[in-house]
Amino acid sequence: MANAKLGRPSKEKNALVRGQVTDLLWNGKIETTLAKAKSVRSKAEKILTLAINSYEDIVKVEKEIKDANGVKVKTTVANDGPKKLQARRMIMAYVYDRQEQRKPKESKAAFEARTKDIKHPLLEKIFNVYAPKYAERAKELGQGGGYTRVIKLGQRRGDAAELAIVELI
Repeated sequence: MANAKLGRPSKEKNALVRGQVTDLLWNGKIETTLAKAKSVRSKAEKILTLAINSYEDIVKVEKEIKDANGVKVKTTVANDGPKKLQARRMIMAYVYDRQEQRKPKESKAAFEARTKDIKHPLLEKIFNVYAPKYAERAKELGQGGGYTRVIKLGQRRGDAAELAIVELI
C-alpha cells in the first residue's frame, strides 16, 4: 500500500506525495488518508536517512576576503563535502522549496535579520535539526529508521476514507 496508485496518474501522484513530504518535513505533522500517509512515510524516511548519512561531511577552506577598507583578510569557511553536497542536491530535487514566514507581530527588520543568510530554510532544517537529532537517536537505540509515525484516526465523514496522522518522532 506504500506504493499505491492513489487514484491518480503518476505525475499527479508524484506531485501530491512530494507536496505532502515537504509539508511533513516543514511542519513535523500532517493529516491525510491512510494510503497517502503510507506513501509519504516511505519517501520521508528515505530523505531523512540520506541527510543523516551525510550531514557531518564538512570541509574547512581558507579564503581571502576584502573587508570594508579593501584589505585582504584570511578567513576559514565551512563548505559542504562531496557526500553532503550530493545529498543536498538530491533532497532539493525532490522536496519543494519553502520560504520562511514572518511570525505574528515580528517587524520586517527583525524578520530580515533572522533570515538573511538562509536561502533554503527547509534544507537547513533537515540538515541542522532533524539529521543530528535522528543520528543521536540511532546511536542510543542502535537502529536506523523509524523517524515517522502513522496514527489512524478512523473514517472520514462523507466518503468513509480512513484518515491518519503522519508525524516525525
